[in-house]
Amino acid sequence: MAIDEILLDTEEKMLKTEEHVVHQFSGVRTGKASPSLIENVMVEAYGSHMRLKELATISAPESRMLMVQPFDISNVKAIEKGIQAANLGLNPATQGKFIRIVLPDLSAERRQEFVKICKKMAEDGRVAIRNERRQAMDLLKKAKADGTSEDDVKGGETEVQKLTDQYISKLDVHLAHKEKEILTV
Repeated sequence: MAIDEILLDTEEKMLKTEEHVVHQFSGVRTGKASPSLIENVMVEAYGSHMRLKELATISAPESRMLMVQPFDISNVKAIEKGIQAANLGLNPATQGKFIRIVLPDLSAERRQEFVKICKKMAEDGRVAIRNERRQAMDLLKKAKADGTSEDDVKGGETEVQKLTDQYISKLDVHLAHKEKEILTV
């Protein structure tokens, strides 16, 4: 594998890690309703576990309310049960064909818990990026053993480290933004 290919592959994987962490952040509550809060809640329907977004339309008609409209009315009770089982601190209320979820105010304690959850997600992202760096470094060492010049390998290692630093700092920026969003009353 050529050094350019190693660098492109590594950057692509780091970008996917960053996108994954940002998507996880969107599922952490900030005080305003967002469909991403519950879209990945697992619901037992049709004899298997399915994500809520596969079973219903989720909308946020108001800043502190979510509305879930199942595609199949027979899944209303299963969806309600799945939301309660997810331990998100939400109380779904069935109203005919819809499920309304009013988001309670966040206490300072709960906001701190959400910040801790976000910090854990960011740390997991950093670990994943460091693992990508390690894999890239291993590939560069292998390329050196296969006859690539030492200067090219050193340059590649420098570039991989720059990418690692760049993506870890991006995660830190995303984390700081999410923390501010959560703690702002």
